[in-house]
Order: sequence, then structure tokens, then C-alpha cells
Amino acid sequence: MRRVLFLAIVILAVVDLHAEDMRFTATSANVSGAGESIRINLTEWSPDSRRDEFVAAWTLTAAAPEGRGGRGGAGGRGAGGARGAAAGAAGRGGAGRGARGGGDATAVPAIPAAPIADIPPDPDVVDPDNPIPARGRGGRGGGGGGGGGGNAAAQTPESSLAAALKRAPTVGILWTSENVGYSIKYAYRLPQPNGGERIILATDRRIGTWSNLWAPAANVTKADYPFSIIELHMDAKGEGDGRGILTGKVVVDDSAKTIALDQYATLPVILKGVKRQSGK
Repeated sequence: MRRVLFLAIVILAVVDLHAEDMRFTATSANVSGAGESIRINLTEWSPDSRRDEFVAAWTLTAAAPEGRGGRGGAGGRGAGGARGAAAGAAGRGGAGRGARGGGDATAVPAIPAAPIADIPPDPDVVDPDNPIPARGRGGRGGGGGGGGGGNAAAQTPESSLAAALKRAPTVGILWTSENVGYSIKYAYRLPQPNGGERIILATDRRIGTWSNLWAPAANVTKADYPFSIIELHMDAKGEGDGRGILTGKVVVDDSAKTIALDQYATLPVILKGVKRQSGK
């Protein structure tokens, strides 16, 4: 019994150290609320299978999810919109909140949905992977596509990736000064020859959705995605900067085989003074 207890303590210690290695701090820059403290806490790195899933989503080569319709961009979940018909104003699509599903309105009686606050749920209080119960709520979409009953021809790389990000498990939280954090659905680490690392993160909601602190500076061109892609470039000391969030074009990095930001070096720094809180 003592041996089992000892092994359990050792395992927990290793897990704690690993988790501490995946915590970063930074300060926002080149946005209206520049100087805001940012925390990024990761629980795990995304596997290659997740990397490949997101590449397939962006290149529109992913197979449709089986067993249920994908999450539509403007309305309900599932083929024919049966679930979305009960959504009312609850579902948050890329173009707004709560469009009803595409099925026959007479086939499924509409169920009035209770109003919800215009803020995202606290990931520390509810399951960040399913913050709004599926029953009676419209699915969250990414601005256009992926729904089982939608028009596949209208799907875009943006809507396809947005839907894939929402289906993915949460692997961390990005904290701003807002009351709730942003679920990180992708955290991919690429060790560099100089001992540093390149880290690619993706959230299923756009950073700054619930705040006026993330309007880009006058000289910054804003990207119009319903999600945020972030790249951190760190040196061997665990220090660096981050770009993306609300700027930059998403591309597939052929050498790394992952989604990434196009021309990283030309983008403005949005997270300055990034620091890993405990180096390896």
C-alpha cells in the first residue's frame, strides 16, 4: 500500500511540473487596450492527429462528422435543423445569435428559449467543451457552414475550420482582464534548432469578442475570422513574442504540416514580453 501511495505521489508531482511548464504570461500591444496582462495556461499539447484534422478542415478535405450534423454557422445543430428549431435566440452563429434551424417550422413545434446573458460562460464553472446544453439551444457556428442540413457548396475554409475548432476538446485557457477566459482548442509545439520553440494556438472564439480592449491600432489590418490563431516564437530562455489573434492570414505551413500564420515576421506584435513561467 505504501508503495502504491509513493508511486501516486511521484506521478502527481511529474504532472504538476509538466503543467507548470505550459504556463505563459504576456502583455497586449498594438490594440486599444494595450498593456493588458495576459495568461495562457495549457493542460496538454495537441497530437498530430488534431493537427491533421485542422489542416483538412482548412483545405476542405475533411470528411463530414458521422452520426450527427455539423454545427452550422447561423443556426441549429444536426441535419434538417430539428435541434436548431428550438434554439430561439440562444445559438450563437457567426452572423449573430440564435438563427433557427433550416427544417420545416411546422414539423417541430418551437420551444421558447430562456434569454441568456450576452457573455460567454465561465470555463471554471461549466464544461468549456459544452458550455450551453445542446437541448433547446442552437449550435455555435463559425460564420457559415458545416451543418449537416446546410449547403456544402457554400462552405468556406473559415467556416470549416471554425466548426472543427468547436468540436475539438479544450486543451487550455487564455485569460484576459475579462471575467471569463477563451478556450484554447489547439496547442501545437514545434521545437526549433536554436533551442527555442514555435507554438501555434487556436481559440474557437475570437479574442476580444466580449471586450472593447482588442480593437486593432490604426496601422494594423484586422483579419475577419470568427476564431483566433496565435503564434508564439520563443527563444531558448523561454522568452519571445506573439502575433496573430486579430491579424494575419491563416495558411497551411507545408514544412510543419500545420495551420499557421502567413508571413509571421511581417505581422505586428500583439503579445509582447511573452514568458514561459517554468523552463524545461
